[in-house]
Amino acid sequence: MLVENWMTKEVITITPDRSMMKAAKLLKDNNISRLPIVDEDGVLVGIISDRDIKEASPSKATTLDMHELYYLLSEIKIKDIMSRKVFTVSIDDTVEKAAVIMEKNKIGGVPVVDAENKCVGIITTTDVFKVLTSITGVFDGGVQVGLALSNAPGSLNGVLDYLKDNGGRVMSILTSYEPEQENMRHVFIRIHDMDKATLNKIKQGLSDNFNLLYWTRDSVNGLTS
Repeated sequence: MLVENWMTKEVITITPDRSMMKAAKLLKDNNISRLPIVDEDGVLVGIISDRDIKEASPSKATTLDMHELYYLLSEIKIKDIMSRKVFTVSIDDTVEKAAVIMEKNKIGGVPVVDAENKCVGIITTTDVFKVLTSITGVFDGGVQVGLALSNAPGSLNGVLDYLKDNGGRVMSILTSYEPEQENMRHVFIRIHDMDKATLNKIKQGLSDNFNLLYWTRDSVNGLTS
């Protein structure tokens, strides 16, 4: 899953010579929380967030009158308050890498740059959520099965063969490795919904023959607008 296929391509940017008021208006009008800062050639030079603007804004307890306040805000330039150290990803990076950067640095999004460091997009935690829901197939419902399996080669084949032999149609397979469980992995398989009797049979068979962690049916109907 490449960043290029999931990023927002029509990214809103601003130049460092613009006022903080302009940046605040762009954030509010477009309901976003960060703006990449680019020079006249589109090269990324910084980033500004709604938090940066709040921290640079005068306190609500200020004694300035309205005219003085607006003058002050119009004089503060983006270059004076923007973050110059910017975490970025390229269009050829994976979404997983972008997610790690965001998680490790506790940020909600990163600009996407090309080989010349020009800003060509932005990817956010919302985009990562979209990837997760897409690859799992949750919008198509079904049943998700959690299993603890050995790391030995072919350990998953037995589960897949069992599902195939009993009419289970696989929608997605995800794997995670648990540090505290050496030589083990957790596997999460989503299968299409079927009649209750068939599902009960499959569930019982998985429980009898494998280390079944859980079995749950997802339904997201009514949860989206």
